[in-house]
Amino acid sequence: MDLRVGNGYDIHRLVPGRPLILGGQTLEHPAGLGLDGHSDADVLVHALMDALLGALSLGDIGKYFPPTDPKWKGADSLVLLEQVMGLVRERGWRVVNVDTVVIAERPKLKPHIESMRAAIAARMGLEPDQVGVKATTNEKLGAEGREEGISSQAVALLYKP
Repeated sequence: MDLRVGNGYDIHRLVPGRPLILGGQTLEHPAGLGLDGHSDADVLVHALMDALLGALSLGDIGKYFPPTDPKWKGADSLVLLEQVMGLVRERGWRVVNVDTVVIAERPKLKPHIESMRAAIAARMGLEPDQVGVKATTNEKLGAEGREEGISSQAVALLYKP
């Protein structure tokens, strides 16, 4: 059996007037902020897509969904994730599991973790126990700590039967 591991990272700036979407869930930021980006700016799903693409040496999400293409303006990242999963399956690979972490001071993500896991698992064709979603703060350090942005890291383990 062949195994591949990929990792991904994404960060987006917090700005007023945008929705805050993480793991496919629309959340309320206490300061009324959302993530700025060409698509819905879901850093969690973006990091996950990069991990999947990286495991197969397929580049990054910018290659498939460039921010210069108006077609992807406001795109739902879970729909983009389904397309990435199509690339994985076309090549004969399957996902063993994925694990992610979101770095944000606010909002508190614990109440939303299970719905994020379920939404991601459904779009990937996985069981929720194959999808890890964790949240942490940056202890008031860096861009995340100053609430200038939210970042996410992801790892994916794939196998080819």
